[in-house]
Amino acid sequence: MSFSASITSIDPVVSGKNLRIPSERIPTGIHVSINVDSRRRWKSALKVLSSEESVVWGDTVTLSSASYEADRMLGNGELIGKLQMSWDELLNHGDEPFDLSFSRVRGVRPSLTLKAAVVHACDNQNDALSDSLVDCELSRETDAGHARFAKYMTRKRVSHLNHAVQHFQLVVDQCPVSHLDRATALTNLAWARLQGFIRNDLEDIDVTTSLFREALALRPEHHLDYSSSLFNFTEALTWRHSKKSTDADIREAAHLYRELLPLCPDGTYLRSIAVGENGVDYVIKECNNLPIDASDEGIQLRRVILELCPLGHQLRHDALHWLARAVEARFEQCGSIDDIDETIQLRREAVSLCPEGHADCDSYLNNLALSLVSRFHHQGKTNDLDEAISLYEEALRLCPVGHESRDSSLGNLGGALITRFNTRGDIDDITRAVSLHREALTLRPPGHPRRDTALNNLALTLAIRDHNLHVIEDLNEAIDWYRESLRLRQPDHPQRHVALHNLSSALCSRFIQTEENEDVDEAITLCEESLALLSSLHPDRYFSYMWLQQAYLSRYQILHHPADLSLAIDKFRLASQHPTQGFPQRIVGACNWIDATEQHGHESALEAYSTFFDLLDAHLATRSSATSRREAAASFHYARTLPVDAASCAICCDNVRHAIELVEQGRGQQWALASRLRTPVEDLESANPTLAHNYLELSKLVSNAAQNSATITDRAAADRAETEYRRLTRQWETVVAEIRSIRAFSRFLLPPLYGGLQAAARQGPVIILIASQYSCSAIIVPPSGDPHHVPLPSVTLVELTNLKDRFARAIRHARVMGPKVPRNDLIVLLRTVWDTIMLPIVNILQHGLKLKFLSRIWLCPTAAFTSIPLHAAHPFKTNADGSKEPCLEDLYICSYTPTLSALVRSRQLMKKRVTPSFVTIGQGQPGAGKGKELLAVDSELELVHKLVPVTANRTTISGDAATRAGALEALQQNTWVHLACHGKQDRTQPYHSHFVMRDEHLTLLDIMEKDIPHAEFAFLSACHTAVGDEETPDEVIHLAAGLQFSGFKSVIGTLWEVDDSVAQHVVEAFYKNMFKDLENGGVMDCTKAAWALNRATHSVKTKVPLEQRMVFVHIGV
Repeated sequence: MSFSASITSIDPVVSGKNLRIPSERIPTGIHVSINVDSRRRWKSALKVLSSEESVVWGDTVTLSSASYEADRMLGNGELIGKLQMSWDELLNHGDEPFDLSFSRVRGVRPSLTLKAAVVHACDNQNDALSDSLVDCELSRETDAGHARFAKYMTRKRVSHLNHAVQHFQLVVDQCPVSHLDRATALTNLAWARLQGFIRNDLEDIDVTTSLFREALALRPEHHLDYSSSLFNFTEALTWRHSKKSTDADIREAAHLYRELLPLCPDGTYLRSIAVGENGVDYVIKECNNLPIDASDEGIQLRRVILELCPLGHQLRHDALHWLARAVEARFEQCGSIDDIDETIQLRREAVSLCPEGHADCDSYLNNLALSLVSRFHHQGKTNDLDEAISLYEEALRLCPVGHESRDSSLGNLGGALITRFNTRGDIDDITRAVSLHREALTLRPPGHPRRDTALNNLALTLAIRDHNLHVIEDLNEAIDWYRESLRLRQPDHPQRHVALHNLSSALCSRFIQTEENEDVDEAITLCEESLALLSSLHPDRYFSYMWLQQAYLSRYQILHHPADLSLAIDKFRLASQHPTQGFPQRIVGACNWIDATEQHGHESALEAYSTFFDLLDAHLATRSSATSRREAAASFHYARTLPVDAASCAICCDNVRHAIELVEQGRGQQWALASRLRTPVEDLESANPTLAHNYLELSKLVSNAAQNSATITDRAAADRAETEYRRLTRQWETVVAEIRSIRAFSRFLLPPLYGGLQAAARQGPVIILIASQYSCSAIIVPPSGDPHHVPLPSVTLVELTNLKDRFARAIRHARVMGPKVPRNDLIVLLRTVWDTIMLPIVNILQHGLKLKFLSRIWLCPTAAFTSIPLHAAHPFKTNADGSKEPCLEDLYICSYTPTLSALVRSRQLMKKRVTPSFVTIGQGQPGAGKGKELLAVDSELELVHKLVPVTANRTTISGDAATRAGALEALQQNTWVHLACHGKQDRTQPYHSHFVMRDEHLTLLDIMEKDIPHAEFAFLSACHTAVGDEETPDEVIHLAAGLQFSGFKSVIGTLWEVDDSVAQHVVEAFYKNMFKDLENGGVMDCTKAAWALNRATHSVKTKVPLEQRMVFVHIGV
């Protein structure tokens, strides 16, 4: 607006609407300028234009020109409208606002509402008289450029554009790099050139882009015009991309928009333009069209695109999909579990955002299912596979006959069913898979671009059915389909290697059946070609290695060339060590390696066993809860015997020390992984207090994350919890690695070597009993020196299993016999145990180790030995002089230990002694459906309470107070515990083993989650508290071991059902022996428990039947 009059100041209320810019350029804001006289001009403060092309100033003057700078202005900007009016006419309105209208701009008439009054003289305030710009050459040239450019945009004459560029170029030339207005000058020039390029009146876009880039560089992040410079630069990049299809431009534009949008508040004109179809949405769509890039940079771009698509954005579906594709591609290349977890999370969100009836719903379901199958192969979680099959079934229902995606859905579901068949062996799965793949192949006739995949899928299914059902017609058909699939996959096909090693596998299978050398020779050639196609870290190299070893091993089995066996073993080694393949596959490979070495007597057997245990350790460590670790171990059910088989192998190699290390590592994995977060660190605290503190803090965080994840039922939330658990675990592992870098702690938390395990025998020898399919024997670990191997030549695994079953029958039979009736069946069995198992061991103890009479010994049974009452071994013989031949418990004080490490750990915790407190917990009336009433419980609790020294803090919990929570609290608050109730060992889910309380079960898992380092002794007067799991390589998961793990150093447990009325005699005799020295000033000592139990069972021979005496066993120190 231009006025001719004298004025000192103006105080108007102004608003404007329809404020369109003639040149269509995006303004930073709007201002009013008023000519005061021929030399001076008054300018209002700048106001930001809203997205509705309107603006409100409130109590501040504004407008009639558009400014392109929010900070320092160069010139007066572009004129929106101009009016001539005298001051008298302006001021005659008084205090009433009035409207002013301007000439039409792009079809609409701009207007503003104004209130003006003379107020006071103004001296350099916000609404100030400006002298400096009136005669400034830069200002005149800039304003001239804006005027010419506005004419170009409205009249479309190139001459106007050229003149505008000339004016703007002149300004740039007069603004060197250090000039305050250079960024503005560059921007004006670049914008005019860009509009000329867009309208095909200028050909060069590269110079324009460089001008915008330089202008942005001159405006740091805090600059008021930084956001507008970002937008201008993105405009140049996107236009150059639209004309030249330069991927780098659209990538850079995406990163710039990520920075720009947070700087543009909702309601501003700049944001309304930036988020439009020609702004950020264009960039998102073009980025989604870029090829999949699994590099860190490529994935970061996809993350940026997802950030540009907040919840509710119409393109978020696509952004989730393409980010998932990129992360999944990296997983396929590198095998990181975090990548497949993230892929699943992204695809879960995509499915959740897909409305019912959406055209692409089947694709989203298939994609999520595919990722779940990938994670199953990597981690072996069966619920992933089951969920994937459910999703594939749902996707197939959305693709009826005639649907364009039906062939893909058929193939996907068929493939998942094959995977489940390989896991569970259900013949219905493989039968249906064949049917699905045959239908899929009919939908991809010759010439179909994906026929090769359908051929491969059907061939694979037929080959698997032949392997299990031995139908040679299936195998021959599979080979034919594989050959056709391979012909369709030319050398540059990304999946050619799959076709190569699949055909190789089928040819090997036929060679084994037909012994045609041509098949196996071709198989080897095909596998070698597949390896040549794959990078060194490609996950699929694992399969090429495995099929190649199969070919070499097949040929060795027929032709017996030693070189073939060596080559096969080498490929086993490479496959099991391949870092980017998931643990489950590599564990299976290591198992096959073990089978091959045992079958063919290869010298790498011990290496194969060690590899298996290391891989299983690493695999189980990825699981956050004890139950999930147990489930993971149980899935390798065929490997249950490997710990004892490994020990047997080491013994055959005359390496008895290594046999101890292997059986300890294999059997103790569950406890070792659980206890690693509770390892005492007193020595480390002395050596490096800071490192010890970091280790303890991270151990708490990992432990808490594990416990929290165990309670989550939502799959998506569980996935996120697992990811967080692994993140914390990596930090924890970093600290552990730092600890191991200290020389004195180089073996910190690693599987212990013989020297460390021998500490378990410090107070008496430990006898490990090995029950393997290859041999049965015992190893005696003495307090010092080398271990002693004791062959048991008259014992086999089959005979041991039979002996175990006979014991179970004899115990059941004894329950219904009268107390005075001889237990002849048990006597025969215990004599067998003495003659064939314990006598050879006793001979070494007496004559080899010179072990003194009534010395302590510890039994560490494995496999079938765990179900045999070794401590009760008895010759039941009378010597010629009439004396009785001594039994094992006449000679020694027997204890058990689940593992050597458990005994070592209990001894370490013995350093922490506190004032004893004793609690008796009893529940004789568990409630309906929880077991019969135990009538003797209350009297047993009263008896124990009387026998406990008065110097101990004694409490009793029973009846309604004996709840799960009450029992847990009592376990934590007391150092000595006597527990009388029903006990139940769950052999299929051992962590669900429990004591029956009034309300809920007190489970083994409940007990394990409590760390009670000051606890000392527990007497478990309940059934089945010291018998364990039969489904995993670690058969020592039972209630007594759980209490020992939680901190109780010494535990009395039971091997089978206890008669509570008869058991009182043993309980009474035990506590009388346990505390009889306290009257003479002694202290409560849990290490006396084994001796007290030994004396008790001897003293009640006339009162208690044999099976109820031998049911009690001592575990621990």
